[in-house]
Amino acid sequence: MIRGMENQNILISGASVAGPALAHWLRRHGFNPTVVERAPSLRGGGYAVDFRGGVHLSVLAKMGLLDEIKAQQTHLDTTTYVDGDGRRVASMPTEIFAGDVEILRGDLGRILYQATRDGTEYLFDDSITGLEQHADGVHVTFSHAAPRLFDLVIGADGLHSNVRGLAFPDGQQARHDLGLYVSIFSVANSFGLDHSGLLYSVPGRTAAVFSARQTGRAVAQFFFAVPDGRPVSYDYRDAGQQQEILARAFDGVGWHVPALLDQMAAADDFYFDSVGQVRLDRWSAGRVALIGDAGYAAGPGGNGTGTAVIAAYALAGELAAARGDYQAAFARYEHLLRPYVARGQKQARGGRDFLAPATARQIRQRDRFFRLLSYLPAKRLIRYLSARTATAIKLPEYPQPRSG
Repeated sequence: MIRGMENQNILISGASVAGPALAHWLRRHGFNPTVVERAPSLRGGGYAVDFRGGVHLSVLAKMGLLDEIKAQQTHLDTTTYVDGDGRRVASMPTEIFAGDVEILRGDLGRILYQATRDGTEYLFDDSITGLEQHADGVHVTFSHAAPRLFDLVIGADGLHSNVRGLAFPDGQQARHDLGLYVSIFSVANSFGLDHSGLLYSVPGRTAAVFSARQTGRAVAQFFFAVPDGRPVSYDYRDAGQQQEILARAFDGVGWHVPALLDQMAAADDFYFDSVGQVRLDRWSAGRVALIGDAGYAAGPGGNGTGTAVIAAYALAGELAAARGDYQAAFARYEHLLRPYVARGQKQARGGRDFLAPATARQIRQRDRFFRLLSYLPAKRLIRYLSARTATAIKLPEYPQPRSG
C-alpha cells in the first residue's frame, strides 16, 4: 500500500487489451487491480491489430513490452487486391494496412496477461451483475463470485460493455452502428501465402485472407454493408445465427469465398459483429469510469488498440498524480484523451467506403488510389496518412510511486 494514496482497490471489467494494460500501470503506481473476465480463459482470435507512430510505440516501450511485441509481430508485407480470377488489381502499402507493428490480438492479449498476472487478481469465467455506489465505494455483485466492495470500477469490456449499461443512464443508446459488419476466423492456408494477404471486393462486400504465424494456417476476414441501411438483428453470443447471416450476405460471391465460408463452422475463433462507435458525453459516472472501446470505440482505422494502450497509461497516471482522487483524475483523463479519440472516430467513419465500397465505380476508384500510392513520390504521403491521427497527442510524464 502507498501511504496517502486513496482508492487503491480497483476492479477492471475486461481482459482483452485495455483492461490488462490498465492493470499494468495501476500496479506500477501502487494500486491493487482486480480484473474480471466473462470468458473462461484468455481470448484467442487470429485477427491482427496494429500500433502506429511514436506515441503508441513509446508507451509500449515504457511498459517494457515493445521488444516482445515486435518479436511476435506478423511482419505482413504484401497486401493485394485481386479480381474474380485472382489477377492483381492493386497493392496496398504495408504502412497503411499494418502500421509500424502488427500483432495478432491473441498474442497481444497473452503478452499483457503474462506481464500482469503476478501482481493482479484475475477472475475468469465471471461477470459483473450489479453496481451500487456508496460513500465507502462500489458494491459489486458477480455471476459466480461473492459480492465485494471496491473503491473504483473501470469498464474495459468493449463495444458491448456491461459496465456501461449498468452505470451510465444513456449507456445502451451510446452505440452508433456504422452500417458495416465484420467477421474473422482461422482457415487453412491453401493459397501459399507468406506474410501476405489477398482481398476481393464486389459492391458492398469484401472478402480477404491473410497468412498467419501458425504453419499452414491463414485468417479469413469479411466485411459487408447493409444495402438499405437498416441494422441486422442478431444475438452477439449466438455464433450459429451469425454464420447464417454471413453466408447469406456473401451468397453468390465468387473468387474463393465459398471455400472460405465452408470452414467457418469448424473455426474455434469465429468472430462476428457490427462495426460501431461509442459516443458518450461523459466517460465517468461517480466512482465508475470507462476505457477503450467500452467508452469510445472508433471502428476500423480509428487506432482503437493504440488508443486503449495510451488511455491505460493516462488513466493510471492521472490517478497516481491525484493520489487516488478519482474525481480529479477522471476529469483530467477525459480532458486529455477526448480530442484524440474524436480524431480517431472521425477517421474511422470513412472506413465503410474503403472496406466495402458500395458500387463498382467506387471499387475502381479505391484501387486506382492504391496504384498511385505505389510510386516513389508518394512514400512520404503514405507514412503521413498511416500515422497522422495516431500521433496527435502529447502525453504527460507521470511520477513514479514512492513508498513510505
